[in-house]
Amino acid sequence: MKASRFLVSTLKEAPADAEVASHRLMTRAGMIKKLGAGIYTYMPMGLRVIRKVEAIVREEMNRAGAIEMTMPVVQPAELWQETGRFDKMGPELLRIKDRHDRDFVIQPTSEEVVTDIARQEIRSYKQLPRNFYQIQTKFRDERRPRFGLMRGREFIMKDAYSFDRSPEAAKASYQVMAQAYRRIFDRFGLRYRAVAADSGAIGGDLSEEFQVIAATGEDAIVYCPDSDYAANMEKAEALAPAGPRGAAGKPLTKTATPGKSTCQDVAELLGVPLATTVKSLVLATDLLDDKGAVKGTQVWLLLLRGDHDMNEVKVGKLPGLAGFRFATVGEIEAHFGCKPGYLGPLNLRQPVKVVADREVALMADWICGANEPDFHITGVNWGRDLPEPDLVADLRNVVAGDPSPDGKGVLAIERGIEVGHVFYLGTKYSQAMNATFLEEDGKPRTLEMGCYGIGITRLPAAAIEQNHDERGIIWPDALAPFTVVLCPIGMDRSAEVKAAAEALYDQLLADGVDVLLDDRNERPGAMFADWELIGVPHRLVISDRGLKEGQFEYQHRRDTAATKVPVAEAAAFLKGRLAV
Repeated sequence: MKASRFLVSTLKEAPADAEVASHRLMTRAGMIKKLGAGIYTYMPMGLRVIRKVEAIVREEMNRAGAIEMTMPVVQPAELWQETGRFDKMGPELLRIKDRHDRDFVIQPTSEEVVTDIARQEIRSYKQLPRNFYQIQTKFRDERRPRFGLMRGREFIMKDAYSFDRSPEAAKASYQVMAQAYRRIFDRFGLRYRAVAADSGAIGGDLSEEFQVIAATGEDAIVYCPDSDYAANMEKAEALAPAGPRGAAGKPLTKTATPGKSTCQDVAELLGVPLATTVKSLVLATDLLDDKGAVKGTQVWLLLLRGDHDMNEVKVGKLPGLAGFRFATVGEIEAHFGCKPGYLGPLNLRQPVKVVADREVALMADWICGANEPDFHITGVNWGRDLPEPDLVADLRNVVAGDPSPDGKGVLAIERGIEVGHVFYLGTKYSQAMNATFLEEDGKPRTLEMGCYGIGITRLPAAAIEQNHDERGIIWPDALAPFTVVLCPIGMDRSAEVKAAAEALYDQLLADGVDVLLDDRNERPGAMFADWELIGVPHRLVISDRGLKEGQFEYQHRRDTAATKVPVAEAAAFLKGRLAV
């Protein structure tokens, strides 16, 4: 490609609404252009990056035995009504009507459509396993789209769906995809982690997120530097402390703490470590009758160490706490006789179910609210001062330094951006849609499913969050819009520069190198600034002065200085660098 025939459209300033580096730089580099809230045009420069992402994904999916198809963006509501998602999904699902007043959705994902295909096409166990995938536009009506392509409303996604005859076979298909994903992300040249993820309401342990490591990532990734353990914050287990509970050593004392309603404030007032305090979180679950009407409410008191935070996913998996909500002020006052800020498990007005975090269950002489404004109780001990908790469980987010669940060191935490997810679905959709096949014994069986997604348009943004500096983007070779840029200086004034540039350009093209020749006759400073902003990883400068010395100047986007390369060796040198 020659720059004069392409669209190079860089900007000096980023739009005012660009909050993260990828949004700023993709806009300034002329890769995307905003059309509406969370909706972007992929400009030629950005589309080249997206096509490279798609090519790698497509190659590895095909290699893993998946079969490509394309499913409609607009889907009839009847399929979504079969699974109940038409009503259950919130406003993120864009619902529309056609001229005949029939309901449709703009797909955010395609489980229903692909399951409908499977129930029509897969009749026998002899046709299994199968894995269908697409690279297709999706739409999710985000309430607050932000961060450019990181959280847009319209996006491109690769979604795949496997179909198997048994849970064991489905798990084998899952592992094939998990390995394919590792090959895909290895080829992208990004630092990433595959982390164990929570499986949500479906349950099971087969769920992994693929997270690109970036300081601006929204997700916390928990890992052990000394082992292969990695999980997202929702999934990471906080182990119970070693050793028995300490003996009571202090008397139970009601202590004045005027105006101190947080554990941090109480610890500072009393001059004690925050870890000796216990925070009280009050939840409620509604008890329903056969018709789904609320017939009563169960109030729960969760106790966590003052320096720990509740993990809502873990709590929601505890017996009786599925679908919990935070208790209302009225419910709290009725059971504790006090407003939030001074709550605790002693002196209750009405009984509640007490759930203690593993850490709190082994604490002695701890501090909690007195259920009276401006007072806390110190020297609290299980058994002596209050009954043992109704339930002891892992309620909290892990913190750096916690022991690793695999026993091989301590945990560390870094930020990541989720760009892929592999997930064992089981029969959630196939059962709802009666997608069956005939087994070897002639009896119908429900298809076992898995689903596997990669955010095609999110991935370039994640790559930029990981790879940029004050001058612009730094693309890995596999994702760059162009791998090599030739920058001839003054080729409109020098026949020698023009001839050398075009000769090298033709040679690199013939060798299959993804090269661009900047023939726009820009000033050197402006030309270099454009390609540093756009992030082309390899640059070769051709000048009269260099030609007199028999040399070109090569510089990688990460290099601080140029390297002189003999003219005769330039093509071989570049190809050698591209192979690294």
